[in-house]
Order: sequence, then C-alpha cells, then structure tokens
Amino acid sequence: MVIRSAGLLIHRRISKDYEVLLVHPGGPFWARKDEAAWSIPKGLVETGEDELAAAIRETAEELGVPVDGRFKPLGEYRQPGGKIVVAWSIEADPVLDLKAIRSSKFEIEWPPRSGRLTSFPEVDRAGWFSLREAAIKLLKGQRPMLADLLTHLE
Repeated sequence: MVIRSAGLLIHRRISKDYEVLLVHPGGPFWARKDEAAWSIPKGLVETGEDELAAAIRETAEELGVPVDGRFKPLGEYRQPGGKIVVAWSIEADPVLDLKAIRSSKFEIEWPPRSGRLTSFPEVDRAGWFSLREAAIKLLKGQRPMLADLLTHLE
C-alpha cells in the first residue's frame, strides 16, 4: 500500500514576486541539513480521512496556528521513496506570524541505543522563501509543486 501525505503550499505576494512558506523538520537527523531538507507543512493521511482535512490538520499541528481560506488543489507528487504527497495551495493570512509558530512534538530514542526517549519538535523553524530560494531548499520530490503553483497563480 502506498503511503499518502497531505499538505499545504502557503504563498504570499510580495510586490510582484511570490514567496512560499516552508518548514524545516526537527530532530537530530535534520539538524545540520538545509539545502533539499525543507518541506511544505504536511503529514500522513489517516485511514478514511479526507485528504484536504488531513492537510489542514497536519499544517495546524506543524505550525501551531490554524490555516483557513480558499484551498486550490495543486496535485499529487510521488516522492523518491514512493510516498505520495497531495498538495493544495492557499494564500497566506497577512497576519501569519512566524514567531508564533509552535510545532507538535515527537519522541525517539536519543542518543541511539541509550534507552532514553527524547522529545523534538516536528518542525524546528519556518521561513518565507522566494520561488528561486524554495527550489533549492525544498526536498527534491516537492520541487514540482512550485511550477504548478505558478501555473495556478498566473
């Protein structure tokens, strides 16, 4: 069975250019990675769950703030590992404050084989990036979303 995730590509217009909101995964594996490490806010679709509802829920969990508005379907994107990410675009709320972002947490055994569970945020930071910057920061399997976003916006 193919794993499906759902997420939101949040965008805003700055002057005549667009920026997108990307999140950096928390935890020790991603701590020193930057290029090709960022993602749209997203997460797994639960069995029987509506995919847009999952995208909205997961985004709220990762950002700690609700996102609401007019969602436009972008498409489905197969990741290198086989997972499918279903994405919608949404224009950012002008008052979306990145300093207010508080991600949910997960636990893993850290350091490995220590027997200690350590808690990490799902997202350790978020940022606004131009489409050019986002093409470098985004995971490779999510980069086609940027071209699809431009098609929907123009």
